[in-house]
Amino acid sequence: MSSEDDDLAAAWGEAVASEGDDATDAPAPTGPDAARVLNQAEIDSLLGFGGGPSTQSEQTGIQRIVSAGLVSYERLPMLEIIFDRLVRIMSTSLRNFTSDNVEVSIDSIVSLRFGDYLNSVPLPAMLAVFKVDEWDNYGLIVVDSALIYSVVDVLLGGRRGTAAMRIEGRPYTTIERTLVERLITVVLADLTDAFSPLSPAHFRFERLEVNPRFAAVSRLSNACILSRLRVDMEDRGGKIELLLPYATLEPIRELLLQQFMGEKFGRDSIWETHLAEELRHTELSMDVVLDEQTMPLAAIMSLQRGDRITLNAAPGAPVRLRCGDVPMFEAELGRRENRLAVRIMRELRQKAEG
Repeated sequence: MSSEDDDLAAAWGEAVASEGDDATDAPAPTGPDAARVLNQAEIDSLLGFGGGPSTQSEQTGIQRIVSAGLVSYERLPMLEIIFDRLVRIMSTSLRNFTSDNVEVSIDSIVSLRFGDYLNSVPLPAMLAVFKVDEWDNYGLIVVDSALIYSVVDVLLGGRRGTAAMRIEGRPYTTIERTLVERLITVVLADLTDAFSPLSPAHFRFERLEVNPRFAAVSRLSNACILSRLRVDMEDRGGKIELLLPYATLEPIRELLLQQFMGEKFGRDSIWETHLAEELRHTELSMDVVLDEQTMPLAAIMSLQRGDRITLNAAPGAPVRLRCGDVPMFEAELGRRENRLAVRIMRELRQKAEG
């Protein structure tokens, strides 16, 4: 080995020794943080799926315009009443289903695009696709993992006061899928009851998915209404998210625009009757037209006192009764006592409309 090789080996040895000294000087991590693993909630937060409010400064001008183009659920006032009714019905049905004290509440009702929601679904979760036969369209019910484990724990006899154990990184078992499917069937039956006073609609369960890509029931750019429901069972619980595309609600859109149940748009029987009665007492002027002629303006300006205008109507010819510019009747001119009078012969309104 040459002297150059010996010098190079010595230099490498000094470098390795210096790095080892630096490593020993730094304190080694101890305590619970040394082997800490991120849970699903922290992973969702890092990936941007935490659900926190986004600031307006993070959106570009085009994004704000596109977001502003979404139809707000507030334009469908009856839908919020239906969701309130759904919460009351679900509170009773889930208590009977779980034999536990269940409280259901509405977290939020928002409008968003279908593609944006699919990209923000916190996994793992179960996505139930349902169809409304009367409206011939589909919707989604998403049950998060916390509620899945809570329902399984309750139905299989878990003790009260203990939080459901959440196991990360494994697929759902057949028992869990079956129990969640029973839960979704109860929720769909409650949806049917909630919509029944407004319009008959049967919400029918189609399939259960765990991958959002296989639960696409609408175009990614279509607007949807998302209702987040919170289900609390003492120390356990989770969220149910109900997604209804606007295309699904289109058949009953007129009904959802009502401010209250049974509202009639454009018609009010009280005002309609009052208006009809007042119109019958309205005074109108009727003109009896013997003849009409078209004359040059110069001829009209040159008329003097004593000039005569010859009418193109023979004695006894019928005359017209007009209200403004609308011809009403054709009549015969005559005399009654010492006044001129007309006798209506036929109606001209239908002819004028035609």
